[in-house]
Amino acid sequence: MFIRRRLQSTFFRALDQFPAVMITGPRQAGKTTFVREELKNRADYLSFDDPFEQQFAREDPRGFLKRFSNRPVILDEIQYAPELLRYIKIQIDENRSTTGRWILTGSQHFNLMRNVQETLAGRIAILELYPLSLLELPQSSQADIQDLVWNGLYPDPALGTDRNLWIVSYISTYLQRDVRDIVDIRNMHTFKVFLSLCAARHGQELNYARLARECGVSQPTVRRWIDVLEASYILTLLPPFHRNFGKRLIKTPKLYFIDPALVSFLTRQPSPEAALAGAMGGALFEGLIVSEALKLKSFVNHQFDISYWRSHDGLEVDLIISTGNRVIPVEIKLSASPTTRHGTTLDRFRQLAAPTECEAGTVICRVSSPTPLPQNKTALPWSDFSNWLRSAVSESE
Repeated sequence: MFIRRRLQSTFFRALDQFPAVMITGPRQAGKTTFVREELKNRADYLSFDDPFEQQFAREDPRGFLKRFSNRPVILDEIQYAPELLRYIKIQIDENRSTTGRWILTGSQHFNLMRNVQETLAGRIAILELYPLSLLELPQSSQADIQDLVWNGLYPDPALGTDRNLWIVSYISTYLQRDVRDIVDIRNMHTFKVFLSLCAARHGQELNYARLARECGVSQPTVRRWIDVLEASYILTLLPPFHRNFGKRLIKTPKLYFIDPALVSFLTRQPSPEAALAGAMGGALFEGLIVSEALKLKSFVNHQFDISYWRSHDGLEVDLIISTGNRVIPVEIKLSASPTTRHGTTLDRFRQLAAPTECEAGTVICRVSSPTPLPQNKTALPWSDFSNWLRSAVSESE
């Protein structure tokens, strides 16, 4: 089953404007399916998962590229043949007027992006494809919120593949291939413990010292491992919102896994109902919304910024959308019965921020329909968040 991805329009604009386009993102997010379906019968295809093709590209890059006609070519998993990038650059420079000729995909952001940016700077558009957005899920698959945090939004488990079997295979493949290729980790057992500890801190401020103590490794090692998880799109770090409001502000990022199913699995949640009703429920729900905002950023090519805000005296706003001259504070609450207290922090934040820039704010929760709250705020159903955010971003253009 092919699902039309929201990245499509940005992808074709990039093909019209750049000689090369890079699609990166987490493993198993659908990158290969996306480019092959969108360019069906219009591009040649080759995957560097094939060791023979890797060897050919490394030993005879010029001969390798001569195999292709003048039509577009998809080079899948380009991180396994980075030597080829210099020769692609030569071909691009020989005919800079040709656009959409080279379509590259890759999962290992850490080293891959360095190679691409150093070699093809100014010649390539870099796009990110994440797991499915709520906007992309078929209506038949838009299950209860409990099922979403349990199965996640990677295409396979979201559309019916056995969830436990898929996650075990995914984590095993990730550890065996991506992690070992990105960084030399000698004690893989300790890294697995670290991965689970990070999952337990989903939605919390990142504390390097505490993670180091609990894993029995140094803080520099923890920082390097966090870089690995972020570079391979397992997690994202939500930065703090920086403004001088006359108060001391928390300046550390918050840690979120990109997909809630990995969190549910690594924290050993026993069932969908228990995952949402238990101690991790609020964080799983909050992470789903934050991840949704991150995915929308990739659709619209980063036309807005996301962050969070917390002061040392306990004031906190879960998500802040900054676009143009607008600042939109968002509270994310698991509750299905929002009250005036859910908007208290939004009111305080607006008082501290410039009132002309900061909107009244929105509470994303489990109400069944949009509900007015005092001071022009609104409680919005979680299922409406993506369309609401897309509309808010469009209004700022």
